[in-house]
Amino acid sequence: MKKILALVLALCMIFALCACGQSAAPAEQPAKNEAPAADGAAPAEDAAVEEDLGDTLVLYSSMTEADLDALKTCFNEVYPDIEIEVISGSAGEFTAKIQAEAGNPQGDVTWGGLADSDGDKYAEIFEAWVSDNDDEQMEGYSTPNGLYSMDHLSTVCFCVNTELEKELGLNIQSYEDLLDPALKGKIVFSDPNSSSAAWNNLCNIFSVYGIDTDEAWDYIDALLENMVVVEKSSVCFNSVSDGEYVVGLTYEDGAIKLNQSAAELGTEAVTEVRYPSNGTSASAFGVAIVKGAPHMAAAKAFVNWITSAEGQSAMAEYMQGTLRFTNANYTSPENAWLKASGDITWVTRDVPTLTAQKADLLAKWNEHLAAVQG
Repeated sequence: MKKILALVLALCMIFALCACGQSAAPAEQPAKNEAPAADGAAPAEDAAVEEDLGDTLVLYSSMTEADLDALKTCFNEVYPDIEIEVISGSAGEFTAKIQAEAGNPQGDVTWGGLADSDGDKYAEIFEAWVSDNDDEQMEGYSTPNGLYSMDHLSTVCFCVNTELEKELGLNIQSYEDLLDPALKGKIVFSDPNSSSAAWNNLCNIFSVYGIDTDEAWDYIDALLENMVVVEKSSVCFNSVSDGEYVVGLTYEDGAIKLNQSAAELGTEAVTEVRYPSNGTSASAFGVAIVKGAPHMAAAKAFVNWITSAEGQSAMAEYMQGTLRFTNANYTSPENAWLKASGDITWVTRDVPTLTAQKADLLAKWNEHLAAVQG
């Protein structure tokens, strides 16, 4: 009897083990970071392959050495493997170079010199591509033409050598002050046909006295009596600092760096940035990708970075606020060198009209320059 009971118990245990082997196992969990696969589908890849940006970016630029140093330093913190090769020149010089290289483009992207008043003048040499951050720019500073991605503002100012000004017994604050006979041959200005900084200044004069009005041209004729016109825009602040001229009609971000450099050296600057008491205005400048750029992926990464709040905030901090940027979300440091916008007298600039009439206005400028200076 005991043998029969033992046999029955053994058979029950065997059946129980078989039943356990046929029960549904817990559903297999997907591996960590792996999404469950659809029926019949293979598991998805862990992540998309990052685009290869290469290791080179050729940049044409009219910006100052200090600007370019800030740019390269801050950009390489995010993209350490991309070396920026800079070719410096005025806007006229590098656009002519790009046009000459059209069949075999050598550069990738530009920074500086391309103004919101250019319209579609350079449509044949730049890619019709704008930053992914275009909708983050301050009102009025999104792309003006589908070619440029605006990144910074350049405000018209006077760069005054205060030591020479004092020797002449002058106090230069307004446009009218520039007409003093004591300033004959002592005011420097660059050529608005090739210099975006000079065109920016000419636009401000038209904004104060009226676009293409007799009053504006009468003022320009009188100013030309005292003015020396040069090719490079940087001369309009560097030569003032050197004592060659008393005042230069220029842009704030270039001129203010003279004060910053003097402070870093522990010396007192001889120049001062002043905004015309009649009113000043700013032109938006941007970046553009050369059509057929050899390093296209890096160029697009660069444009997206320099127009982002993160990129502009990093540069503003590095530069101690010597440049005004366009992204509505960028932050300027507390120790910014530039005067706060609220402390400046501004005048309205009619950019669409100035853009439409630019060729005619420059032609008239050339006529007046020839008539006054020969």
